[in-house]
Amino acid sequence: MASAGALIRQLFSARLRSNAVHTFFWRWFHRLPSPFTSDDLQAGYAYELAFRQFEVSDTRVFDRPQTGRAFFEGVIRDHLDVGRPDHVVLIFDRKVMPRTPGRFTTRVVTRGVDPQLSCTYKSSRLKQYFKLGKALRTELVIGDTRDFGIGRRVCAMNWNALRAVGDSANRRLCDAEAQTARPAPDIVTLTHVTRPSTTNDGLHAPALAFGDPRVMALLTCLVHFSHLLAGFTNRQLVELVTSLWDQPYSSRQATYDLRRLRRKGLITRLPRSQRYQLTGLGRRVAVLFTKAHGRVLAPGLALLDPVVPPDLAQRSPLARAWRQFDLALNQFVDAQLLAA
Repeated sequence: MASAGALIRQLFSARLRSNAVHTFFWRWFHRLPSPFTSDDLQAGYAYELAFRQFEVSDTRVFDRPQTGRAFFEGVIRDHLDVGRPDHVVLIFDRKVMPRTPGRFTTRVVTRGVDPQLSCTYKSSRLKQYFKLGKALRTELVIGDTRDFGIGRRVCAMNWNALRAVGDSANRRLCDAEAQTARPAPDIVTLTHVTRPSTTNDGLHAPALAFGDPRVMALLTCLVHFSHLLAGFTNRQLVELVTSLWDQPYSSRQATYDLRRLRRKGLITRLPRSQRYQLTGLGRRVAVLFTKAHGRVLAPGLALLDPVVPPDLAQRSPLARAWRQFDLALNQFVDAQLLAA
């Protein structure tokens, strides 16, 4: 539940408009040095205000702060590998100078150190942190309005467009984190994804097989937080998949994958563009596949590999149990063959 101060700040920020900025500027204009004379001003010469930086924030206050803290730290833990933020920053609550006493080693996370999630898109940055131990703070800082096809002149049209971009980006980040925390898709949905199917208009939708290296690299790339700002293109997908897959990946292959992802309902194409965004279902499926493969299947199979040194295998209960089972099975087969 939000406090009175937070509600007042939210109301003030919602009422802030471009005309208020103009009013503030001209109120102080005559006290500032200026090359314009009164004759210049009467002739129509004046300053034109432009955006240098525009910030839109979203603050969600928890009625139980410990729950909010646990949620955000879970987000940080999960998205060190799923989501791929550009930076996961640790903010120290003291100013570190060359002569500052003490040791500064990496210990995640301890008293006085707060995690901060940060994603970048061109000149803009989307960051999130837990503020004052009570609220989840999400901020989009736009450094260049042209990154989103919006002019730099301070006017009502550009102001509203930038507010819409910021509100949408902040909301999509929070929604993406909430969707990641939702239960896994049901067996019918998983069957629909992993088996060939047909869309409502009769188009064939090829399967996305779990465990296939190309599919796993593709789904891992889709959950990047940076896609929340402006989506992703065919070219960006090629670059990301190539970095995770040990095989050549062409633009034609990306086109095929984008087509089957759309027909499965995992991505959607942004209107009047060649960019795509992950749907809610797509994020849940991609996160499930990525976590299951990266944290369960791949580590588990590595422990079952017979080339694992015995001293390492003895440290893992799974590897010890598997080797005992393998030994017992071989002994049983040998005994049955001798009896035959």
